[in-house]
Amino acid sequence: MIISASRRTDIPAFYFDWFCQRLKAGYADVVNPFNRKQVSRISLTPENVDCIVFWTKDPAPMLERLGALKGYHYYVQVSITPYGRDVEENLRPKGEIIKTVQELSRRLGKERVVWRYDPILLNDSYTVAGQFVWFEKALAELSPCVERCVISFIDMYAKMKKNTAGLNLRELTEAEMHELATGLAERARGSGVRLQTCSEAIDLDIYGISHGACIDGELIERITGKPVKAGKAKSQRPLCNCVESFDIGQYDTCIHGCRYCYANASLDRARQGFERHDMEASVITGNLLGDEKITVHD
Repeated sequence: MIISASRRTDIPAFYFDWFCQRLKAGYADVVNPFNRKQVSRISLTPENVDCIVFWTKDPAPMLERLGALKGYHYYVQVSITPYGRDVEENLRPKGEIIKTVQELSRRLGKERVVWRYDPILLNDSYTVAGQFVWFEKALAELSPCVERCVISFIDMYAKMKKNTAGLNLRELTEAEMHELATGLAERARGSGVRLQTCSEAIDLDIYGISHGACIDGELIERITGKPVKAGKAKSQRPLCNCVESFDIGQYDTCIHGCRYCYANASLDRARQGFERHDMEASVITGNLLGDEKITVHD
């Protein structure tokens, strides 16, 4: 099986010690977000895990404990974007995060570190021209460390509209998407970094930007040296090209404070979830009460 860690929260940044504990225990429990009495028990034993896909905005806590992942295949996706504390409230300075990514790549190899430049958003402060300036600078520092950069354009979900009030964000027009694609592709050309989109309907092949996948079957086969048996993910958006995986994260637990985040109802809810974290528990936040129906996946 393939483990996603995680679309729902930042396990490497906030819960990596817990994750390492769960590896020792051999499993993690995931509570159904719509019915707390339905629990999935996900095996984390090396013989059952084909690959782990990490998602993070700051992989610093991983660096000291990479030894805990011995015996597992994995890669790390790191989101690095040009936004300040008005949008991403609690992140370390981006320059420091980039240095962390450089070190991570030195230890793992560039094929196992993916740069995510998403979501791309626009307002009076974050303009198309500004995106190009920041991307070019970050690319110069990251091109020796990564093989691909995954981009996506912001989707204004109802929850996101509420949490981004005052930022004057909006859906990007198709013309803006093409303008951004043109400029990003021009800057990436010759860098060795391949651009891909994530769950986007727009066709940007003309710029050399292909439709990509976050849980990428081809990359997993390359890392593991084995064929991926998992089919296309059924629970994701129709445009998603990911293969099936088990996500062990939990919503409302990431305290980076990114106002565009779809995984938090609010930063206050996320802080409450973070405060309820128990290192010894089988779930990220809180504890099982004993009346749950547990379904084992191995």
